[in-house]
Amino acid sequence: MGAARCSRLLLPPLLLLLLAPWGLHVSGEPRSARRRWPVPYRRFDFRPKTDPYCQARYTFCPTGSAIPLMKEEDVIEVYRLQAPVWEFKYGDLLGHLKIMHDAVGFRSSLTGKNYTMEWYELFQLGNCTFPHLRPGMDAPFWCNQGAACFYEGIDDAHWKANGTLVLVTTISGTMFNEMAQWVKYDNETGIYYETWTVQASPDKKSTVWFDSYECSKFILRTYQKLADLGAVFKKIQTNYTSIILFSGEPIYLGNETSIFGPQGNKTLAAAIRDFYNPFKPHQSVREFFVDLFRIIDRVILNHQFYLFYNLEYWFLPMKSPYLKIIYEEVPLPVGSKASSGI
Repeated sequence: MGAARCSRLLLPPLLLLLLAPWGLHVSGEPRSARRRWPVPYRRFDFRPKTDPYCQARYTFCPTGSAIPLMKEEDVIEVYRLQAPVWEFKYGDLLGHLKIMHDAVGFRSSLTGKNYTMEWYELFQLGNCTFPHLRPGMDAPFWCNQGAACFYEGIDDAHWKANGTLVLVTTISGTMFNEMAQWVKYDNETGIYYETWTVQASPDKKSTVWFDSYECSKFILRTYQKLADLGAVFKKIQTNYTSIILFSGEPIYLGNETSIFGPQGNKTLAAAIRDFYNPFKPHQSVREFFVDLFRIIDRVILNHQFYLFYNLEYWFLPMKSPYLKIIYEEVPLPVGSKASSGI
């Protein structure tokens, strides 16, 4: 099948409302001793090389460039950029569902040059959300890295046509250069894309079990860093998309070695592989609907989901409403009294 064998997009967003996978519940699985919720996102010392098996349908950051060093006296405009996911392919279709992608734009007053910065999947959303079940490999195989992309220019038509391009603050060249150093650190240590937010209920005060780590979270971190450096943001409403799973308290299962290794739990390993099997790339309409019915059966009737987070597996006892796509306001930040630095 060539490179296409491991490149895929996520299933149509309308079907996401029905998607929560299935698995066989294994009695005696250890309950997590961890009680820090949400589970902290894990950072790493360096970014590993990607496996050649992982291939992108759309090349990651094709026009990317290094972040330039700005002159200290420069005045740089900062723009909020937002457009429907896959706008280049589907136009405003996903915008009607409020499934949006976020980025940030910069304009140098000294040079007049514009720049765009965003963070997204190296191998598309589907590969970051579901693994591949490769022949001869016991453990699911993940292509789930995400990374920052910086390039010259702002595609006004892309952001304005169905989304947002609005000035949110101005910063100095010095602040921009400090932000650039932070971006380097953030990009080298936060390397895995996490699609799902998982929480106990739709109530805004409910317990959050896991936070997502995706494009909007990078933009929010960038805004906060700029605020900590002294940027003052305009008072405008800013909303972001989240895909939320609803479950009871998650149960920690283990990592790849403890589950799929020589001394692993073969029953649990088989259940996790079964869980992900319906999400394989589909070759026919019939196969797609057969797998869709299997997914609905497991999530709605059996209330089961296996989550991969921080390179570890968790069991989620799913509950109504199972999954929801929300587009809610997150205010622009104010600076902390003492910046934590890089």
